[in-house]
Amino acid sequence: MNKLILLTICTLVSGAIASQEWKPQEWPVLKNYDQEHLYQIALPLGGIGTGTVSLGGRGELRDWEIMNVPAKKYSTVTTGNNAPFFAIYAKPQNQEATTTLLAGPLYPQEYLHYEGRPVNHHGLPRFAQASFDAAYPFGQVHLSDKDLPVKVTIKGFNPLIPGDAEASGLPVAVLSYEVTNTTSQPMEIAICGSMRNFIGKDGSKFRTDWKGDYIPTGVKDNKNKYVENKGIKGIYLYSDGVDKNDPAWGTVALTTQATSGVSYRTSSKADNWNNGILNFWDDFSADGMLTERNKQEDEDPMASLSVKKTVKPQSTETFTFYITWNFPNRKAWSSTVVGNYYSRQYTDAWKAAETIIPQIPKLEKKTLSFVNALLNTSYPDVVKEAALFNLATLRSQTVFRLPSGHMMGWEGVMDRFGSCAGSCTHVWNYETATPYLFGELAKTMRDVEFNYATKESGLMNFRASLPLNEANKGNSAAADGQMGCIMKIYREWQLSGDNDFLKNNWGQIKKVLSYAWTEKGWDGNQDGVMEGSQHNTMDVNYFGPNPQMGFWYMGALKAAEKMAIAMKDKGFAQKCQTLFEQGSNWMDKNLFNGEYYEHKITDPETFEYLDMNNPNVKIPSFQLGPGCLVDQLVGQYMSHLCGLGYLGNKDHIQTTMNSIMKYNYVSDFSRHFNNMRSYVMGYESGLLMASWPKGRLEVPFPYFAEVMTGFEYCAAVGMIYEGMEKEALTCIRSIRDRHDGAKRNPFSEPECGHHYARSMASWSAIIALSDFQYSGIDKSMKITARPGNYFWSNGYSWGTIDVSDKDITIEVISGSLQLKSLTVGNEKEMRLKHFDLKEGDKQVIKR
Repeated sequence: MNKLILLTICTLVSGAIASQEWKPQEWPVLKNYDQEHLYQIALPLGGIGTGTVSLGGRGELRDWEIMNVPAKKYSTVTTGNNAPFFAIYAKPQNQEATTTLLAGPLYPQEYLHYEGRPVNHHGLPRFAQASFDAAYPFGQVHLSDKDLPVKVTIKGFNPLIPGDAEASGLPVAVLSYEVTNTTSQPMEIAICGSMRNFIGKDGSKFRTDWKGDYIPTGVKDNKNKYVENKGIKGIYLYSDGVDKNDPAWGTVALTTQATSGVSYRTSSKADNWNNGILNFWDDFSADGMLTERNKQEDEDPMASLSVKKTVKPQSTETFTFYITWNFPNRKAWSSTVVGNYYSRQYTDAWKAAETIIPQIPKLEKKTLSFVNALLNTSYPDVVKEAALFNLATLRSQTVFRLPSGHMMGWEGVMDRFGSCAGSCTHVWNYETATPYLFGELAKTMRDVEFNYATKESGLMNFRASLPLNEANKGNSAAADGQMGCIMKIYREWQLSGDNDFLKNNWGQIKKVLSYAWTEKGWDGNQDGVMEGSQHNTMDVNYFGPNPQMGFWYMGALKAAEKMAIAMKDKGFAQKCQTLFEQGSNWMDKNLFNGEYYEHKITDPETFEYLDMNNPNVKIPSFQLGPGCLVDQLVGQYMSHLCGLGYLGNKDHIQTTMNSIMKYNYVSDFSRHFNNMRSYVMGYESGLLMASWPKGRLEVPFPYFAEVMTGFEYCAAVGMIYEGMEKEALTCIRSIRDRHDGAKRNPFSEPECGHHYARSMASWSAIIALSDFQYSGIDKSMKITARPGNYFWSNGYSWGTIDVSDKDITIEVISGSLQLKSLTVGNEKEMRLKHFDLKEGDKQVIKR
């Protein structure tokens, strides 16, 4: 009897929690964009590996990329009034009602079209004023209009919690509409979301008509159903006709937790001559309530969900909606379906809604803890912006997770396709957001590289094929990619404190490094210098010793030596040490020209050095030669981050960083010639991929005249480590000034595609400015001696460190932290006793 009573009470409480309508807390703002800087803004709403729909700078929903493929500028329909949207009905007491699209005004360049359909929702009334506030993953659109009796703030987010890939990988877009009644009278307000059932129509299949219109196809016998369950009300979108093996097959749900004022339609009139939107608009505009129709029309019937409330004078009410989805049939770069990790967690989009929505209050709180912790630190705002906003790449279609949990990635995404398959090692080498925020995901990437993509010979395919059992298909190794992976697996070992991780991978690590010593390979004569043909991230092969590959090699040797010592493999450790000393000394003696490190070009066949001063010598195309390369010290960049120290002469390294700033930084590109791709134009500024103070090769490597953000961050972080903080901030500010919302999207830094993985090197500035080092193996931490507040994370736990002249305060906001020693700047290491902090703990350590 008592058990029954208890069960009944628990059920009632659970139901009450599930049905309680959530309102977002006050959200922080890092960056504000005024009305002139909204055109390109698209903040992705979605989790790691789930796909996203983006909140536009003016409040529109754009870039519907939830169906396993990129879909930039794709709205699920031919451009026009049928794209998904939200609208507001407002009726002050005793006054006429207004119905308005919840989006800001159009720009002059959006007015022209051959048939009067220049943009989506061209025919719907809009708000006159708009602005955008952001602190990723939080985005806020502010709408107002002197002729309307309301002001609206649209809030969109998806949970992002370091160390918790599950909570950061949810297929949901959370949208809250905070409506303020600006009049002195009570007002009836209704907010309505509408979308056509686009299942099967991901944008990849289409036809054109006699006008040349792009018409996406793929829907077949799609259905909408109104559902109420567990305090959630809404419309479930599914299909009875789309092939269930199609990557565009799945389910969607549009839901709310509102307890009253809910109305809906599962269809509009047949959309002949755009009568569908007309019929909806008339119904909604009548009284803010929707009238269900007695039958569904069109292959893609229009679903609409409205919530109506009475808002008191000068008061604000919140209307929250959730869009959830489940599209299980991802192919990525495979010819067969490989699937999605998130799809294994839910049977369909409605189940996702029932599971996720009750967690949103808790997940919002944790996400706010992360964002506020970072925003309250002493880093310059531009560094916070670069680090935080580029985390959007982790949640774009660049990244996905296999059902096994392995995280995979394109290099970036084109408008409709992934860009450059295979979790490309030489691109993913640069980013640090994944290992420092989601350590377990980083370890899965190392697992793919070493245990799936590597052949028996030690050749690591720098692009892993899919499915995973075919990952080592192919015969393509990249010198920088392979050496960088050795440094990364060392980093993951240190950050995780997982000795079994090293033990289980040590055989493969040795094999991968030893591949460099293959006869006629990168370092076939085993002298510590890479003379062989070296494929690399410039998408060409360098012939002869060069700093880019050379320092990656030095870093790999140093990391391997330390791992070998831990594994008690003395012979291998000694070999790595010997090769490192020989190679490092050789590069300083032979490649450093007094200002920076050069590339000594060799004959591709004989490996003999070419006489660059002899006009009769044929120089291979696409080399670096005497150029000053922006990331020539990329191996040193990674070495500093990993705590491995200097890989070359310290004075030479510092001089080189000064030369990169001196020769490669351009403050005004309006007179710059670039034969390739332009990611900087006009009066913008940035760091060139290469400069030629000693004369340019006739045919240099392809990208020499370009500017790409991931390389710029790499150089800027290198400058920080060499005491050039002013110059580093100049470079980072140049990047973010280019992504100003008007010209480019602040949440996507492109290279070969949108949301380019290398751009997440921006997180490295957070690490470098705090001089943070952590070893879970030694239980040690290092932090800068400069007074200030800093963010720390190791991929599993995170918090803040407050440094003052007298003491150090370490706080654990999430996870736990055990330390045996702490080093502050160049001060003597402090041994710690009984330092074991749990979540929410903080401890003060006297200096």
